Amino acid sequence: MRAKTSKAAPSSLHTQPTDPLHDPELLRSLRQLRRETEGRIEAKRRRVESVRDVTDLGVGNARKQVLELPSTQVVTELERTLINAALSILDGRGLSYVVPRRSAGNQEYVEELERIVLKDGVAVRSFASVASVRKTAIMTRVMQLVHQLCTRDIHTTKRDLFYTDVKLFKSQNESDDVLNDVACLVGCTRNSLNVVASEKGIVVGCVSFVEDGDRIDCTRMGVGGKAIPPYTDRIHDIRSDAEFILLVEKDAAFMRLAEDRFYNRIKCIIVTAKGQPDVGTRLFLKRLKEELRIPVLGLVDSDPYGLKILSVYMSGSKNMSYDSANLTTPDIKWLGVRPSDLDKYRIPEQCRLPMSDTDVKTGKDMLEEDFIKKNPAWHRELSLMVKRKEKAEIQALSSFGFQYLTEVYLPQKIRAGDWV
Repeated sequence: MRAKTSKAAPSSLHTQPTDPLHDPELLRSLRQLRRETEGRIEAKRRRVESVRDVTDLGVGNARKQVLELPSTQVVTELERTLINAALSILDGRGLSYVVPRRSAGNQEYVEELERIVLKDGVAVRSFASVASVRKTAIMTRVMQLVHQLCTRDIHTTKRDLFYTDVKLFKSQNESDDVLNDVACLVGCTRNSLNVVASEKGIVVGCVSFVEDGDRIDCTRMGVGGKAIPPYTDRIHDIRSDAEFILLVEKDAAFMRLAEDRFYNRIKCIIVTAKGQPDVGTRLFLKRLKEELRIPVLGLVDSDPYGLKILSVYMSGSKNMSYDSANLTTPDIKWLGVRPSDLDKYRIPEQCRLPMSDTDVKTGKDMLEEDFIKKNPAWHRELSLMVKRKEKAEIQALSSFGFQYLTEVYLPQKIRAGDWV
């Protein structure tokens, strides 16, 4: 058993330059990372351009990637699907749809693309089958509603869609799930269906952009930040002098960073989805990195779920693997809070939490994930977490003072290039 740690952080970790903007070591570390990021972005661009389809990478049973389609084309594809369904009924074969399977067994992590892709497995959803009759009815109804939206070229939220037929859908999870099936069937991104999630993510810091004709300056958004719009296609002319993007797991840490104007101390853009990442935030993060060509540093809790959140941003979620090409931001650096930080920064024992059996199982399962295996540093950190069976939240750093995160921890980590 380890000796109980002292509450006082090492004095060397309290050493802080008066002006991080003029700290040569810190700036050198960030600019080196930026050069490396630009090189990786360019290398990936060339690699992707040389690949006509995922089958070129030897993934012979992978589906073609879905595309961002205009409303008119979505309408055409929906009408084609529904006409074929009607003809099937008239021919006496009944109502059925052939739907790509989105289960874990029909997915594959492609290292060359650094993301999950959907394979070519399909399922037949038949109205004549007791097992799938309800799902078939829901799918028909969702396609009808999406057809209305795209015909009029208007948008709605997933919640509004659910309330159009509560008795049929019963729960929003069911209508949300079928919505992904429809996107996969049509071969388009979910946003192409004109159904979006409510605003969830927020941004603050050294970035401005035009949204629906208005120039938004995110340095003037106060503690609450600017809500990331679900319609990211309406964002244009992104400008920034930031050195990096700080991707934060939680709203509480975001508020501390925003209130302390951390982006004025070290030029950065701060983004959070307040937990599990939503589609709008994932799209926005991807655009920021690709257009600004700057690195992304992740600040999450030291637990399996913090790492899982980073993995969704990086390689995609299994639920939306069909749209991973449009939603993923590879090469996010894990800045903190890492398991090795708990001793390095002498996080007090009372701020460390024991991992539950579920936490440990989640951690062990993640150790078997391909994206973890390909990153030895991440694998070591996660192995350390599982071995010690302890976790800590970002807020554990507040035991040294409420501004320790912004005044000591982050500058110290960035100056040392302490990310993996």
